[in-house]
Amino acid sequence: MEITGRVTRDAEVRRAGEKEVLNFTIAVNDRYKAAGSSEYKQVTTFINCSYWISIKAGQWVKKGAVVLLQGRLGMHVYINSDGNPIGSIYFHVNEINIVAFAKRSSYNADELESTVSGKKGNGRTAPKNGNDKAGNEVPF
Repeated sequence: MEITGRVTRDAEVRRAGEKEVLNFTIAVNDRYKAAGSSEYKQVTTFINCSYWISIKAGQWVKKGAVVLLQGRLGMHVYINSDGNPIGSIYFHVNEINIVAFAKRSSYNADELESTVSGKKGNGRTAPKNGNDKAGNEVPF
């Protein structure tokens, strides 16, 4: 299964016995228009992810990055101390592909692109023209 989402905070490395696991959470947005309505509704689903293959990927899984993940979906259900059932979705990741890297807060994006490539744009993406509405739809 493949899912794409935006990382909600920097990945964390945790120990599970003798092994280390990379844990992070992604937000997946879905927009729809209800029948008989003219307004769009947005639903955000948060999915906890674990990547057991290599913790080195953590240097790229940063808050704001867009990732394409392959793996399997699961659910964790339990009864809390008040007796209420609680559930969460998790994704056991087999492969991570970075679709868009997180922006560095200490650099101006235009300065960084000029420094890296000597011109605006980096050859892999089109230069931004200020009309990017996708950034306004992020839930965090």
